[in-house]
Amino acid sequence: MSTNGTNIAQPQNFISKRYLVLSISLSLLTMAGVIWYTYTPGVLTHLVPKRMPGLVIALVVSFLRVWFTAAKFRVLSEGVISWMGCFRIVLTWDFTSAVTPSTIGGAPMATYAMSKEGLNLGESTAIILYSVLLDQIWFAIAIPILLVTGLFYEVVPPEVGLIGEASMILLYIILLSYASILAYGVLVNPAAIKKVVKAVFKLPILRRYSEKINAEAENLESYAHQLRKKPFSFLLKAFFFSTMTWLARIALPTIVILSLLPAPEILSTLRSLAMNLAFLVVPTPGGSGGVEGLFVLFQGPLISRESFIGLALFLWRIISYYITIAIGMAATTWYINRQVVEISNKD
Repeated sequence: MSTNGTNIAQPQNFISKRYLVLSISLSLLTMAGVIWYTYTPGVLTHLVPKRMPGLVIALVVSFLRVWFTAAKFRVLSEGVISWMGCFRIVLTWDFTSAVTPSTIGGAPMATYAMSKEGLNLGESTAIILYSVLLDQIWFAIAIPILLVTGLFYEVVPPEVGLIGEASMILLYIILLSYASILAYGVLVNPAAIKKVVKAVFKLPILRRYSEKINAEAENLESYAHQLRKKPFSFLLKAFFFSTMTWLARIALPTIVILSLLPAPEILSTLRSLAMNLAFLVVPTPGGSGGVEGLFVLFQGPLISRESFIGLALFLWRIISYYITIAIGMAATTWYINRQVVEISNKD
């Protein structure tokens, strides 16, 4: 693999202070509203101390999610990126995803981060695409599971009504279609991805980058062909880590709820899977506001004490979101400071 990094943007360009403030504000306002409507005085006296260690388990699972994702990037880069570099990339991706609209996500910043960890832009883009493909393959397996189990469990809460159920089915169709298209581009016809990339950078707003991108598009196609030639064990190993990442993400809400009071474990886990898929289309930065609402909608009816809904939501978001922002901001700052040092050295 090449060790030459090619950049078309500064890391600061991927982060918006306005989106950061908006993301945190929406999250806090939504949680405050839920707590206001569900809280009753004396609710904390109903906490069962022997269940509280479950919150420690939730923190461990949250760390394992990061580790599994880092391991996936370590595999996909064939060891070129160090373990510390992989952790920085994951935390940076998480942070950027938390403060940008879900339709943008943290992939652009992750691509930049990989280019600073020893890969060229084409290789970085190919790894991101391959990583996204592994996620889509997992979705393609998870969706039939939800459809089959939906015959026996109320995976989609009846509160969403007919429109909500139709929306979930539409989401499933979109995810499966996207997975098919991406699999074709990455595994069957990498040249198609190169053509799409070149076409996108012919747009007036991006045209000034087209010369650099054309060269990197060739690298992208070349590395995509290399990935295609990898043995099945390579794909299987990377897919294993991708699957474990998602299982940790899905288990987290259920573990938090069970740390407070009993709940139907299987149904809670299935609903966590369904709502995690729904998170993908929430348009706000980091999904804030929307993900809290979906948690209440999917998990709220399973919490026997209504006054615990706000507490469960608060604890889940602290572990899954606010800790991510804090640690991810440090990792992102590392890349920004490194860029400043490189510019200073050139001067």
